Amino acid sequence: MRRRICAALAAAVVAVAGGCFSSGEDGESSLEFAQRVVVTGLSDPWEITFGPDGLLWVTEKSSAEVTLVSVEDGTTQTALTIPDAVHHDGAQDGLLGLALHPDLAAGAPYVYLAYTYEDEAEQLRTKLVRYTYDPDARTLDEPVDLLTGLPASNDHNSGRLVFGPDGTLYYTIGDQGNNQFGRYCEPILAQRLPTREEVVNQDWTAYQGKVLRLNVDGSIPDGNPELDGVRSHVYTYGHRNAQGLVFGPGNQLYATEHGPKSDDELNLLLAGGNYGWPHVAGYADDQAYEYANWSAATGPACEDLAYSDYQVPAAVPRQPETAFAEPFVDPLATFHTVGNDHQFQDPDCPGPTSFLCWPTVAPSSLDYYRTGPIPGWPNSLLMPSLKEGTVYRLPLSADGSSVSEPEPLWRSANRYRDLAISPDGLRIYVATDSGGLVLDGSGVPTQTLEQPGAILEFAYQPGATAG
Repeated sequence: MRRRICAALAAAVVAVAGGCFSSGEDGESSLEFAQRVVVTGLSDPWEITFGPDGLLWVTEKSSAEVTLVSVEDGTTQTALTIPDAVHHDGAQDGLLGLALHPDLAAGAPYVYLAYTYEDEAEQLRTKLVRYTYDPDARTLDEPVDLLTGLPASNDHNSGRLVFGPDGTLYYTIGDQGNNQFGRYCEPILAQRLPTREEVVNQDWTAYQGKVLRLNVDGSIPDGNPELDGVRSHVYTYGHRNAQGLVFGPGNQLYATEHGPKSDDELNLLLAGGNYGWPHVAGYADDQAYEYANWSAATGPACEDLAYSDYQVPAAVPRQPETAFAEPFVDPLATFHTVGNDHQFQDPDCPGPTSFLCWPTVAPSSLDYYRTGPIPGWPNSLLMPSLKEGTVYRLPLSADGSSVSEPEPLWRSANRYRDLAISPDGLRIYVATDSGGLVLDGSGVPTQTLEQPGAILEFAYQPGATAG
């Protein structure tokens, strides 16, 4: 069953058979968690994951460092600094995804990283690189490029990297932020598929708005889908900005994706699947979204127009969602679906804070609580939110094909970027952005973050309930 999350910023609700149902008393969990700040002063931690050594491995987007953090006392060690990584202030580039080889501690000492750099023409690109880990020195060295020249920009790089149970790597690339803001005259290529000639020439232009699947040497797996008769690294397409990626029950692959002004998505990824963007956001319901293709404007051309999130000039071609004729995969859930009468220009969020009042949560990552001691949590997805400083627990059905009511957790004035689950399942670690805008506990926009550039621990207290 597909689920539509109704427009609500103070509490999580799910639309089921036309009704909205709150999750927990006042949107709070009934379980008790103790909160602790593990470490502060990180430079926009992007990815955190537990290594076999019990340390948290962290990529710092802005400083291009891989940092090892002891969760016991917060001590840190720099395992790697990447000199050719490029990050621009306030942008979504820099050091992004990290994946550890499953046999890191037993004969395969490899760590995989994704970061943005400038090519010989000084164009921003992304590369995927394999490093070798020295467990004695706790450092990374011997870089081997797997894929270079991938699309990159200052926006919507996505950048999640996971090691699959099938022994391949999966990587998300966003639509580059095209057709909006400062890139509004750049076309969205999320529906464009690579040609055979482009694959031969290693021209990855069409990899924008895609999820890739690659062998650990960077080559194209034989089992990848053939799309328009061409096998490439492309596993799925039609994505906007998929910043969450995780394997769940039955080794099924899930992704979360930022919506435009509504309809953030939770998706179950199927090989060769088209997820609709930019023609569809959420479901093809013609509600609160239609594709306004600024890049195709004529009379006047796009370059002669002033971009607006709210007013679309007649020169810009527009297409309702139901006009998209290609088969595409519905999301498992949306955050949030609203009607055409929704007022996106909210006086409580004026000017540059306007996006905070849009009916979205800005899902920044995704993890899977497979099994563990926290009551009711096994077989749940955990999804952090940038805008609301909240982690949502999304209970899955037994076969993983649907979700039920989300449970909001640990509301604070922070931008939650990523999370990691302790091996014993008792503690959740959440990384926070170093800066940016967020809604505080009263739903008021603020750029004063409670714990910027930090890792927070939320430890379950067995037998205790919130009271």
